[in-house]
Amino acid sequence: MVPQPERPISDPEDLEEFDDYFDDYDDLEEEEREDSESTILMPTDGANIEFLVRRLAAEERVVVRVNDVIIKGNTRTYYFLIAAEVEPIFREATTFLELLRAATAVDARLRRLGLFDSVTVTLDAGPPGFPTTVNVVVEVSEAKNQLTGDLGIYFVPEARSNSVQGSLKLKNLFGLGELWDGSVAYGLDQVSEVSIGLSLPKCTGLVAPLSARISLLSLDELKFSSHRQQVLGLSLCLLSIGNHDVSYNLSWRSLDDPLEGSQMSYETLSRKLGHSLFSALKYAFKIDRRDSAMRPTRGHALVSTTQIGGLCPDIQSLRLIRQEFDLRYAIPLGIYGAAFNFGISGGMIFPWGNASLNASSYLPERFYMGYNSSPILSLRGPTSVLGFKATGLGPAEHRRLVSNYSSDGKSKIFEKDHISGDLAVTAFADFSFNLPLRVLQEVGIHGHIFACTGSLNKFSENAYKGFSFQKFRDSFRSWVGFGMIIPTKLFRMEVNYCHILKQHEHDSPKMGLQFSFSRLQ
Repeated sequence: MVPQPERPISDPEDLEEFDDYFDDYDDLEEEEREDSESTILMPTDGANIEFLVRRLAAEERVVVRVNDVIIKGNTRTYYFLIAAEVEPIFREATTFLELLRAATAVDARLRRLGLFDSVTVTLDAGPPGFPTTVNVVVEVSEAKNQLTGDLGIYFVPEARSNSVQGSLKLKNLFGLGELWDGSVAYGLDQVSEVSIGLSLPKCTGLVAPLSARISLLSLDELKFSSHRQQVLGLSLCLLSIGNHDVSYNLSWRSLDDPLEGSQMSYETLSRKLGHSLFSALKYAFKIDRRDSAMRPTRGHALVSTTQIGGLCPDIQSLRLIRQEFDLRYAIPLGIYGAAFNFGISGGMIFPWGNASLNASSYLPERFYMGYNSSPILSLRGPTSVLGFKATGLGPAEHRRLVSNYSSDGKSKIFEKDHISGDLAVTAFADFSFNLPLRVLQEVGIHGHIFACTGSLNKFSENAYKGFSFQKFRDSFRSWVGFGMIIPTKLFRMEVNYCHILKQHEHDSPKMGLQFSFSRLQ
């Protein structure tokens, strides 16, 4: 066995700590240096092993071959799971410097699994008679606490809603690196959800990490409409590699009018009440190369999402194709931290099948615009609109009977239901700049001036027959504003003044001073 340094070598930067020991061996280094492809003889004393480490790290072309990878410390985690993460990386190393880099990569990869408290990589001499071989020893310390949980009150900025949420997570129960998690959420605005999920890492032999979740959601939307939705669903993340994600969703949905006796629901909704099956395959492509998620001043971002629904033989299943895209671009101006941000988002839904365009699209899958969040941060389709109330932009229908019903027993008048649309487009231009006070600049508070436009149209139920470019152009609303942005670690807060330049009859604008909260994507 060749004597080893006092601690494992896992990064080339660690070699700098040995520089003080190598000064006495400079002459020896010149005598021992040979051709880069020559055989390396392993020294037999502790002094020369340090000299060899320095020489091998400096000479990138020195050939070293990994003889064996030994894994220790895994009392619960299966050996093959760790080996699948580390062996391919070490086997690819052909020089000593590549071996050190591989050790650093292995350390980061194992820690990313979240299964180990510590990871130690040691390079040991190979068997006698094979002087250029190395044995790699990977020693792990498994996490002692497998069960974690949290409980808190959360605020959803875009929807202006609060919820009490609790969750439990159990890691590595069967030694496969799996993660079990269950969560319960109850919204103060009558939104509740119960779900349980399972995630398996790629190193279990899968082509990509796999996750599955079963959830039960109850959504009472009397605040914006006259319907209530319940969803029992199963979602599977089939592929997640780089910028590509593929998922499958199967859900049983129930749409009903809680005030059916009073006949409050509008005509479009009353035709859609009942149960339905939704089976969809979803593909998402995302690139975000902006320099900052909170205040981008340079770069671009692109998100494209395609969803195909109705992939099951049941004739009652919802059949539709939903396409969305988001494009963002930031240009720095070079003075006072100023930058221009431009963006456009679009989406379209159209049913498929026999007489599909004659039928009405499913209401919960339509585009609802007016969520008061920053369009710069939002990359979830054409939904973010400043200056309008939640779901307040787009087509609406009057209810058949105005009722004084309210869930809290108080008198409340409902006038119209927003039925959203099938074709949505939004665009914005934002000019941001530093404020003159240094104390504000140090904490990232800055100002901005913006201009926005948006359109929401109906395309199903033969509405496409009367659709024209002139009608599409006239459907755009426009608004401008200015304000101050206050970034935090959790969300971005905006204090804006909005002025509506153009609106339609059924819109619900919100002019004047308003607060906007946006979470990081």
